[in-house]
Amino acid sequence: MTDQAHHPTTIAPDTDTDTVVDVVVIGMGPGGEEVAGKLAEAGLSVVGIDSSLVGGECPYWGCVPSKMMIRAANLLAEARRIPGMAGTVDIRPDWAPVAARISDEATDNWDDTVAVERFEAKGGRFVRGHGRLLAPDVVLVGPQRYRATRAVVIATGTTPAVPPVPGLIDTPYWTNHDAIEATHLPASIVVLGGGAIGAELSQVYARFGVHVTIVEAAPRLLPLEEPEAGEVLAQVLRSEGITVIVGTGASRVDHSGQQFSVQLADGSVVSAEQLLVATGRHVDLAAIGADTLGVDPTARSLPVDDRLHVTERVWAVGDVTGKGAFTHVAMYQASIAVADILGLPHPPADYHALPRVTFTDPEVGSVGLTAQAAIDAGLDVMVGRVNMPSTARGWLHKAGNEGFISLVADRARGVLVGATAMGPTGGEVLGLLALAVHAAVPIDQLRSMIYAYPTFHRGIEDAVKDLH
Repeated sequence: MTDQAHHPTTIAPDTDTDTVVDVVVIGMGPGGEEVAGKLAEAGLSVVGIDSSLVGGECPYWGCVPSKMMIRAANLLAEARRIPGMAGTVDIRPDWAPVAARISDEATDNWDDTVAVERFEAKGGRFVRGHGRLLAPDVVLVGPQRYRATRAVVIATGTTPAVPPVPGLIDTPYWTNHDAIEATHLPASIVVLGGGAIGAELSQVYARFGVHVTIVEAAPRLLPLEEPEAGEVLAQVLRSEGITVIVGTGASRVDHSGQQFSVQLADGSVVSAEQLLVATGRHVDLAAIGADTLGVDPTARSLPVDDRLHVTERVWAVGDVTGKGAFTHVAMYQASIAVADILGLPHPPADYHALPRVTFTDPEVGSVGLTAQAAIDAGLDVMVGRVNMPSTARGWLHKAGNEGFISLVADRARGVLVGATAMGPTGGEVLGLLALAVHAAVPIDQLRSMIYAYPTFHRGIEDAVKDLH
C-alpha cells in the first residue's frame, strides 16, 4: 500500500467526477460479499471492492481448505489407532492428494472468477483494487471515486499479524497462506503461535511426517479458551511427537538460506527448515481512511453499535469490527446490516452466545464466557465438569477420546453463561450447549432432559449434575 493510503486525507465529494451508486462495499470476504449480493438482489446499485479474492480468507486460505487438510490428517490418525482395536494397517502419508484437492476443489487454484460472476449475476458491479474512504460517503479506488447515496459498508477483514521480532521480517517466513498453498511439505517447521491456526496446522503437518515445534508466548496453548483445553491439547500434541513450548516467545529469528534459527526469550534456540508465523491477525484502519469517520486509525477494530453502524450511513461487518474473527460472525452481522440498510425490522446484534471451534483432534468447541471471564464480570459462578473418557461413549471410543465437557453457570439466574466441549466431536456437541446459552435454558430444564445413550453429548448430563 502507498504512503497516501496510510495517511488518508478527507476530500469533499465532487458529484461531477464521482460515480454515484446506492451502496459501496469495501471488502468482499464472506460478510462483505453477503451484504453486497443481498442488496444488489434487492434492487440497489451496488459496487463491491476488493484487491484480493471475492469470498475472502475463508474459502481460499481459512475455513474450507484448512478443514480439508484436517480431514486428511484425521484419517491418518484414525488409521494409526487401529492396532489393538481392529487389526493392523500399513500407513503411508501422501500430501499430493491433499494439495490437489485444495487447489482443484476448494479454491479453483485461487481463482475467484466464479465468485465474481455470481455477484455480478445478482446485479452488482465488482471493482478490483484497494478501497479508501475520502469522505464518509466517497470511496477512492485507483483514480476512480465512488459516491454512495445510501450506505458504505466496510468489511475489510484482517491480515496476518507479524510480531516485531528482530530479524524476522528479513526472512522467507510463512503465513497461513503459504502453509495452505504448500504443494510439498518441509522436513521440519517451527510454528510461532499456539492459538487456533497454529495448533491446527501444527497437528496436520505432524501427522504427515513433518517434525514440528510449536512456540506460544502465553502460559498455555489456546490462551483464549478454558485453561484445561490448552493443557489437554498440549498433552495430545506431545504424544504425537510435536515439541510444545509455552510461556516463552521468540526474541530473534535468523535464516541461513537453508534453515531457520529461532532464539527464544529464555535463551534456548529451536531450528527448522521452515518457519510459520501464526501469531494472530490485525486490522489496518489507516489504509481504509478510518480517520474520515472520526475513528483512531491505530485502533484495533472499528467501533460499531448493535445495528453495525460506525456512523449514521456507514456500517461495518466481519473481522474488522472486533466481535470475533469467524465467518459465522461476519454472516450474522451481514444479515443485520442488510436489514438495517433496507429499513427492515431486525433484532439487535447480540454476542452473548457466540460459538467457536478449534478443529484440532480433539476438537475444542466453546460458547459464551470462560469461567474466569464470568468471575471477572462479577457473576456468582458455578462450574460443572466431566472428563470425556469417563463418559460411556468416551470409554467405548477408547483411542483418541481425550477431552472434557465444562459448564459455566450464573447461580443467581440459574442458567449457563458459557461452556466448552472438547473431544472427538467437540464442535458438534457444542450445538446443544450453544442453544442452552443463547436461549437461557434453565439448569433445571437441562437436568430434566433425556439424553440419548451412548452419545458424546450425553456427557452434558453428567456435567450438569456436577455444577457446584
